[in-house]
Amino acid sequence: MNKSHGILGIDIGGTGIKMGVTDVSSGTLLTERYKQLTPKPGTVKAVTKVIKKSLRDQFPDYQGIIGVGFPAIIKHGVAWSATNVDDCWLQIDIARHFQDVFGHEFYVANDADVAGIAELTFGTGNYDKKGLVIFLTVGTGIGSAIFYNGEMIPNSEMGHLLYKDDIYERYVSNVARMEGNVSWKAWGKRFNGYLKHLDRLFSPDTVIVGGGISKKFEKFEQHIKVDFQVLPASLKNEAGVVGASVFAHTQSRKK
Repeated sequence: MNKSHGILGIDIGGTGIKMGVTDVSSGTLLTERYKQLTPKPGTVKAVTKVIKKSLRDQFPDYQGIIGVGFPAIIKHGVAWSATNVDDCWLQIDIARHFQDVFGHEFYVANDADVAGIAELTFGTGNYDKKGLVIFLTVGTGIGSAIFYNGEMIPNSEMGHLLYKDDIYERYVSNVARMEGNVSWKAWGKRFNGYLKHLDRLFSPDTVIVGGGISKKFEKFEQHIKVDFQVLPASLKNEAGVVGASVFAHTQSRKK
């Protein structure tokens, strides 16, 4: 597959590794969204092996650039945190590592940041993008992306705000809900408390809820009682893959 037909995006999460080719002019996937489980532990070697097999099996003819959304603080392609993957990723130049292994040109950013880029670029939500918009990915943890007047402030990591001698994502993530067998009502009230905390810190105009939890929005929507707009992401679980593709496209054009 030639890069003129689209750009390959890879969304690496704590639970799954998803990939697909995106038409970056429309934000639509040109292929299926393929998913493999993230290995445990999610070491550099193990994750690379999963990606290598997926590329070989699903995209053997792809020759273009590749974008990656990665669950960490990313500065110039280097991981500065490793919350939901193995600590061996710390200080790894992920873009260079993948380029050395696969021979493609890679562009890497925080996974929530690229998902937010996709949602604000191609999402269908009815909100004012000129305000302060917070995009949350609620899944294994809580990722975040913050936008002001359409400009992104990278690596916000709002799931790591301190709460109960720990961090919020260990209490409000979808994994925390499932592992604790928390009802949707109880979890919705927890999430509402988290949103109120974000309101005190950032005074957002809109919060968009993405990640796996976005497909269940109607189950907890009634328990959200804040003074700003809260919407489910329209791209659902495709946002990470689409955003990784779009990020690679925009960064490559800056060269």
